[in-house]
Amino acid sequence: MVNDDGIGTAGTRTAATGGTGTRTGAGTTGTGTTGTRTVTGARGTDTRTGTGTTGTGTAVLLAAAPAGRGRAMDAAAVLPALAAVPPGVLTGTATATVVELADPLDPQTVLTRLRAAATSPGPLLVCLAGQLHLDRRQRLPHLALARTTPATLRYTALPWHWLAGELAVRAPGTTTVVADLAADPDVWERLTTAPDLLSLGPGPLLYGRIAPAPRRGEPLAPAYLRSWAELWRSGARLPYATLHAEAAAHAASAVPEAVLLAPAPAPAPMADQDPHPAILAAAMAGRHGEAASVAAAWEREALRRHGPRSAQAVHWTEVRADLARLAGEPARSCELWLAAAEARLALGQRTDDPEVEAAVDRAHHQWEQLGDPARARALGPPLIALRQRVPGRQPGALAALTRRMTG
Repeated sequence: MVNDDGIGTAGTRTAATGGTGTRTGAGTTGTGTTGTRTVTGARGTDTRTGTGTTGTGTAVLLAAAPAGRGRAMDAAAVLPALAAVPPGVLTGTATATVVELADPLDPQTVLTRLRAAATSPGPLLVCLAGQLHLDRRQRLPHLALARTTPATLRYTALPWHWLAGELAVRAPGTTTVVADLAADPDVWERLTTAPDLLSLGPGPLLYGRIAPAPRRGEPLAPAYLRSWAELWRSGARLPYATLHAEAAAHAASAVPEAVLLAPAPAPAPMADQDPHPAILAAAMAGRHGEAASVAAAWEREALRRHGPRSAQAVHWTEVRADLARLAGEPARSCELWLAAAEARLALGQRTDDPEVEAAVDRAHHQWEQLGDPARARALGPPLIALRQRVPGRQPGALAALTRRMTG
């Protein structure tokens, strides 16, 4: 994390996951604190959208709020928690570039950063924490920045439609925005009559919490976005819909009247339709992206109908794990099987339940197929921890796994 020294330092760091960044350059700007980290060896699992995990993703972490009395949210407080998440977990890719902007001053500079991120070909995650205001002339929402005041809003804040415009050029399904925002009274009133006020168009997926700005007292805490960071840091590789539901539940006690934003659910698949033959046929024909997309749609429907803590949702995680195996992605398959096993244990299934044992055995088998030593080392500890709880029925499985990790 780059510290805000008040004069606008910008720096670039290259780091390995879990390590300490090395400052390689610095300069002076007039735009607040911005930093870019390019991180390798940080591959995570995108169990959320069905996209692959190869290549490089980009995460933009933007936290901004006016200084002084105009501050309605302590936005920058969430950046250390987000910065502690392995970058590959944020983007679900083998490598990741993370751009951090803490209380930037200039909307044009923020736009430049967003535009550069939007041109990247891989998955893009944008995390926003801050506060929304309407400009007096056009009545359009703006994200306040560090120098924003009611009188200078149109010149010192980031128009929401700028964000929408930059993300509109990206392919559908490649962009996710997670927002934790405080709304001034004008924005809050407009949200009740114009629910599409914060629409980003058909491409990006938008998850968020919009809370009314406090009239007095302490600024709001970005509890919703902090919950996302904590879930990521816990090792959970959950679908975005699940992360949203969990984070909203955690933050509900602080601001129960908050408005929640989430993508409209996909059209419900026909109840009497068995999707498994078509999914398997697509995978066997080499149409792995198609198979994963159909499975992801059914997973979203299971989450909508039955909730994240349901056997139906776990089933579709397992389907996607097997699809990753068929696609020749053992790391992704291993991670999904690990997630499925953990989910079944969380549902109360015993450690000797055949379904739990099967999930752990399959995760172990996929781990053994890994040709990348770095990926094997990264996935080894959670697999060992799970093997200690679920030894399975193959004698010596845990011992063999431990020997290979230490050998």
